Amino acid sequence: MNTVVTSVDPQWVVKALCALAQINRLNVFRLLVVAGQDGMYPSDMAVALGVPSNSLSFHLKELLRCELVSQEREGRNLRYRANLSRMQNLLVYLTDECCNGQPCFKLPSI
Repeated sequence: MNTVVTSVDPQWVVKALCALAQINRLNVFRLLVVAGQDGMYPSDMAVALGVPSNSLSFHLKELLRCELVSQEREGRNLRYRANLSRMQNLLVYLTDECCNGQPCFKLPSI
């Protein structure tokens, strides 16, 4: 088994997978992973992805709802960042019992 031990709610796993099972949300998450700790403002994300702002807002809400992204208010602006620890929780849940309970790989610590 993996060395990272988490107690993950299977209902959350389903919500997170559903959120990522849409191309625009998957692209938003990937863009925020690349942005790292600097994160991004929605206007910059909309331009980078070629997605209308109102559509992007809907997708960000879905990712926020399952905590795959975080939001920080900076004056009148909102900065979004990928929540890598939640993504790691998802990966641990999906791989925890792989290889019949034998260690087959180790996820990096975050």
